[in-house]
Amino acid sequence: MSEFVPFRFKVNLYNSGNNQLLCSGRFSEVSGFELTMEPKAIQEGGRNWGELQRAGQTKFAPMTLKRGVTSVNDLWSWFDASTRGANYGYRLHGEIIVLGNPGKGGGENPVMTWKLQGVMATKFKGPDLNSTSSQVAIEEVQLVHEGLELERQANDSAQGAQP
Repeated sequence: MSEFVPFRFKVNLYNSGNNQLLCSGRFSEVSGFELTMEPKAIQEGGRNWGELQRAGQTKFAPMTLKRGVTSVNDLWSWFDASTRGANYGYRLHGEIIVLGNPGKGGGENPVMTWKLQGVMATKFKGPDLNSTSSQVAIEEVQLVHEGLELERQANDSAQGAQP
């Protein structure tokens, strides 16, 4: 069984048109892996013992990516481009790669990959600037997406049955 280690994941965001890598980096926190399916209750005439439950629409929670500030402005550039001008609402697709313990030779050991479709930046938060603080300056971007899919590595014995 693979062991999950904190702070070992990487995010890649690609241009949806030509699959060009636009943002890649390691993040200290990724939150918002949440999907909710809202069932629809149907009342049927003559059925007095409860209502029928049918599958409803699936909704995806916003995701938040946090990392230490770097000299690379890719997150800000994406948010800025998608909130003004000709690129308003600019969408990407991406992947969040969860890494296990390093393999032999210290290389990356991907355990699972979350694939995202129709990703759009909705909020950018720059670092809190405080000259008396000894904490790392953190920037974050919040995004919404139109699809989430989990891919486990073939050698992962914990892979569940597919529906």
